[in-house]
Amino acid sequence: MNIRQEYEVTLEPFTQEDLARDIPLVQRIWQVSWVRKTVILIVLAILWEVAARIQNNDLLLPSFLQTAAAFYEGILSGELISKVWISLTVLIQGYLIGIVLAFALTTLAVSTQLGRDLLGTLTAMFNPLPAIALLPLALLWFGLGQNSLIFVLVHSVLWALALNTYAGFLGVSETQRMAGRNYGLKGLRFVWHILIPAALPSILAGLKIGWAFAWRTLIAAELVFGASSGKGGLGWYIFQNRNELYTDKVFAGLAAVIMIGLLVENLLFANVERLTVKRWGMQR
Repeated sequence: MNIRQEYEVTLEPFTQEDLARDIPLVQRIWQVSWVRKTVILIVLAILWEVAARIQNNDLLLPSFLQTAAAFYEGILSGELISKVWISLTVLIQGYLIGIVLAFALTTLAVSTQLGRDLLGTLTAMFNPLPAIALLPLALLWFGLGQNSLIFVLVHSVLWALALNTYAGFLGVSETQRMAGRNYGLKGLRFVWHILIPAALPSILAGLKIGWAFAWRTLIAAELVFGASSGKGGLGWYIFQNRNELYTDKVFAGLAAVIMIGLLVENLLFANVERLTVKRWGMQR
């Protein structure tokens, strides 16, 4: 009986390139997120074009190509860009003020019993109240201008962000809290070094919700009165063209609203999540 001698086979290290070679090219391309999203957008554009051609009424529903042409003309003339800039300038001001106030309220809420009662009472009172419903009061208090818009924007951002941030703070484990206390962290240092990193997924969710609320509130408010000092934002651009029956420009303005939302979601928030909570293993 022959006994086979033992031997050792040296294997090459396994790499991601080896795995990629085993997957078909089409499947590798389809696994890229932006490719799938682009396909979805193309399909929606085709359906829009088909529906417009079936409708055959440019006043009611301009085609995708007509809207794209109006959008291109608005960009080329600079009119659409100027309207977007006016809207974004006001939006960023209200958004940042809302963020500061939300973090001030939640910091007070996690520090004192009075702060918790204050946050609970204010959110129960004002969170269900639509921001646009405060527009008449804003006009009365601040007049026809950007201050009124900023007021309603702060309201739309503040409560959603405060609720999500506070919920995230409450979800921080006791182990992390004890570790912070062992290091002697108290007050703002405890919130900054322990609570905010641990509650970052909830905070980012609140920031995204607050952004969406603020963006649609701004467009709705501008549709009502958005011109100040002879200038108007993107909502006012849509409103004016609707009055003049330029439906293709109305759709171009709506497309600008959607595109800005997509850019903020997929470039700003997606990259922040990738560099923080996903990189840290806090979110899939």
